[in-house]
Amino acid sequence: MLSLAASAALLLPLLSGAPPAGADAPVADSLQRQFAVAAERHGVPRSVLLAVSYLQSRWDGHAGAPSVSGGYGPMHLTDAATALARSVPHHSEDGEDARGDAARPARAGAEAALPAPEELPARLRTLERASALSGIPAEELRTSTAANIEGGAALLAAAQREAGLAPSADPADWYGAVARYSGADDAATAAAYANDVFDVIRTGEERVTDSGQRVVLPADPAVAPETGQVAALGLRAPERGPVECPVTVACEWIPAPYEEFGDGDYGNHDKADRPVSQSIDYIVIHDTEATWDVTLKLVQDPAYVSWQYSLRSSDGHVAQHLPLKDVGWHAGNWYVNAKSVGLEHEGFLTAPDSWYTEAMYRASARLVRYLAKRYDIPLDRQHVIGHDNVPGTVASSIRGMHTDPGPYWDWAHYFRLLGRPLTPSAGPAAGVVTIRPEYAGNRPVYTGCATAGEACAPHGSGAVRLHTAPSADAPLVKDVGLRPGGQSSTTGVNDTGARASTGQSYAVAERRGDWTAIWYLGQKAWFHNPQAEPTAVNARGLVLTPREGLAEVPVYGRAYPEASAYPAGVPVQAVSPLPYRLLAGQEYVVGHRTPGEYYYAPVFDSSGHKVVRGQEEYYQIQFGHRIAFVKAADVRVHQG
Repeated sequence: MLSLAASAALLLPLLSGAPPAGADAPVADSLQRQFAVAAERHGVPRSVLLAVSYLQSRWDGHAGAPSVSGGYGPMHLTDAATALARSVPHHSEDGEDARGDAARPARAGAEAALPAPEELPARLRTLERASALSGIPAEELRTSTAANIEGGAALLAAAQREAGLAPSADPADWYGAVARYSGADDAATAAAYANDVFDVIRTGEERVTDSGQRVVLPADPAVAPETGQVAALGLRAPERGPVECPVTVACEWIPAPYEEFGDGDYGNHDKADRPVSQSIDYIVIHDTEATWDVTLKLVQDPAYVSWQYSLRSSDGHVAQHLPLKDVGWHAGNWYVNAKSVGLEHEGFLTAPDSWYTEAMYRASARLVRYLAKRYDIPLDRQHVIGHDNVPGTVASSIRGMHTDPGPYWDWAHYFRLLGRPLTPSAGPAAGVVTIRPEYAGNRPVYTGCATAGEACAPHGSGAVRLHTAPSADAPLVKDVGLRPGGQSSTTGVNDTGARASTGQSYAVAERRGDWTAIWYLGQKAWFHNPQAEPTAVNARGLVLTPREGLAEVPVYGRAYPEASAYPAGVPVQAVSPLPYRLLAGQEYVVGHRTPGEYYYAPVFDSSGHKVVRGQEEYYQIQFGHRIAFVKAADVRVHQG
């Protein structure tokens, strides 16, 4: 996602989420009827059509706004040529150092233009084909839910015909057509997608959509699809290689190069021996800001940067690029890079209010569950973090830190898929709260999605806004790292200075009526938290505060060892505090305790790489929107 400094260049027109002036409100069950009508008209079992739509959009229409990969409406009909906005690929901004380590020169970003419309693959142009099959104009397929559902039904019916199969009322006979609908070019991904669709049919689903309509898919636990139909689709077998993935996702090996250029320069990652050499403590969620094909070209460029996994939006396909033991250059903070696994989710529309498919959410959650179990990583927001939660290493790097996946990533849904739903764990007088607004109904006004200063289209969000007093009219809190001049934060979609995100836990500073104050960046920050519609749940957790006798303690963006820990030949890394202070009387939620560590890897020859581990220990804390570190010797810890 673009940094705060680059947020003004976003170019994506979106439609309003409200009905047009004078338009009738949607009939309560009209969406359910639209699925029934389209299914009957095209001879597709209703459960198949509903389940495919659920895996694409969870039945949401998003008011005509495209997904991060150019898909429209409940059926995610893709029209990337229309949705495409020219953008700067992830990690390509001028002067950026995704490695985040001063021990070697910063890796410059690579140029990678997005493809011309005629070069887009078929999976990014399904709306065009749906229009040809249904006779419905493309604009209507983009903006009308009824038309969009009918276009999706036409695609499914065509896939059934092309497989040489007769129309059937039995959902089990549509496995091959569902697999083809995914757009996957390999058999494993097509089958994984179809398996997910039929899992939805077996278990059933029910929810209220973003248009306020309840849609129900009754469970059909006895359905037994004809899984052998995938073999007849003629799809390729993926390159499995040495992949490290759960069996429940379709994963292939597309390696990032480790290559020497001469004059001491090399790319695009570092060899290591994790977790033997260092523990893996974090999983970092990114979006790519490039199409799938461009993403793969970039990560295979030895002059670019790297991450461990990429995930495709349309079908949840996963590509692994680095062995998990090695260190990718993705987070902009070398300490976090050395202790994390990076997951890049396909998303080539730079407007942050674009949405993500359910297929991607599910594949990502399965991969994260696998990684968390393998490395004993807690499934919480102190350890499963967005790129927007990674701190700057020093004061000068704070403004350049990324803001993806942004306020529209549905962390509450993601954690339900992870099997760790965000539920209350304490009573009303708890000293800790976990942010958890109701996503669809929580629609804070953001600006700068399409044009700088202009309001973004209404959209559900997992973030809440933080004020200096218990009033919506009070100024937003300040982030002196982002704005050293002391200006207040803004409503910009990429401004994280006054934002708390779903799943993040904070110590309560005060409660007053419908408002709750938390300790945030060294100040009291208020958010609206009415009892009738709470935006946070009460929680238990360890908190810390400056030890007795200290008026304040410094806060750090990395947990590096003390100078005496460095052996000869390894330059001492400065333990530089950020421009924040944790003041006496304030409390912050603890993530974990860790010794100071630094991975010295400045050259291509990994035989000289060293892990420097000191005696000084740190606590990770939730300090603002991003995590931070304080020295254990400076604080005392107690139950919040």
